[in-house]
Amino acid sequence: MSVMKPVREVGIVGYGAYVPRYRIPAEEISRVWTDGQGGVPIKEKSVPGPDEDTATMAIEAARNALSRASINPTLIRALWVGSESHPYAVKPTSTIVAEAIGATPDTQAADFEFACKAGTETIEAAIGFVGSGMANYAMGIGMDTAQGRPGDALEYTAAAGGAACIIGPKDESLAYLEGSYSYVSDTPDFFRRPYQHYPQHGERFTGDPAYFNHVLTAAQHLMEELGHQPSDYAMAVFHQPNAKFPQRAAKILGFSAEQMEVGLLVNEIGNTYAGSSLLGFSAMLDKAQPGDRLLIVSFGSGAGSDALSFVVTDEIEKRRHKAPSTRDYIARRKVIDYGIYVRYRNKLHMH
Repeated sequence: MSVMKPVREVGIVGYGAYVPRYRIPAEEISRVWTDGQGGVPIKEKSVPGPDEDTATMAIEAARNALSRASINPTLIRALWVGSESHPYAVKPTSTIVAEAIGATPDTQAADFEFACKAGTETIEAAIGFVGSGMANYAMGIGMDTAQGRPGDALEYTAAAGGAACIIGPKDESLAYLEGSYSYVSDTPDFFRRPYQHYPQHGERFTGDPAYFNHVLTAAQHLMEELGHQPSDYAMAVFHQPNAKFPQRAAKILGFSAEQMEVGLLVNEIGNTYAGSSLLGFSAMLDKAQPGDRLLIVSFGSGAGSDALSFVVTDEIEKRRHKAPSTRDYIARRKVIDYGIYVRYRNKLHMH
């Protein structure tokens, strides 16, 4: 086992987040399906508007990343979008985003899928692309408009949003990469067959055999091989399918509640699937100081985790205010009821 490091040192030269403004309280979902009986797993979740999808939201995040990078979009030689909810079954989201931000035609583009790990997969690929010297800049995006079957436990948390990162040379970076580690296995904890509207979850497989096995293993191996301890990190973020899993993982690994506080967004906006870890990471970059070490660990059902370690540079102070912060998008909220939510998410089919 070994940590992955590119031949050429790289880092994040720009990042950007996006979260739609609409929110449905978990208590509103409970009111409809359980008559308000029992507890709810989170406070509320974000909901895309009727004119929003993964492509439009990815464009917003990409533009924010470009604003912070302050580079010509034509210099981006690869653009990849990771999602569980691409708007087309056959037509790439990545080309739509690349066209909208002015990166076409001299660029590589592709869509990624790996459940909730699709976002960090695009970052890993961008690190390899730039780190090999094939290009100076590549963009990775994790974005989702997650689906939850009406009345299912997933409906409380399946939310919308995500973030984009531009990978470039270390000497231009806001945060440079120390190394990454990936860990995967065939664990049937969560899946959706073709033509099914909503995913199914594997009940008892979703916890220990899936989430905790992969998240803890990836984080532990990365820190061990880099020679780091949890106390070396200013902040950390783990994939957030609910509020309990990432906090339990952090406690097992030895991270404090204070280290988790900034990136833990699930109670306010829900689980944004492929965007979850990257959104928490963008929130940490909004607050990080030069010299801070940051840990990001994703998880994707099916199953696998990516763990990445970054160190923040002096450039963060110069460029982070060139685009709206993650908190700006979270604060920009409008509460909707279950009827509006059903209409916006096309859950009511009339024949």
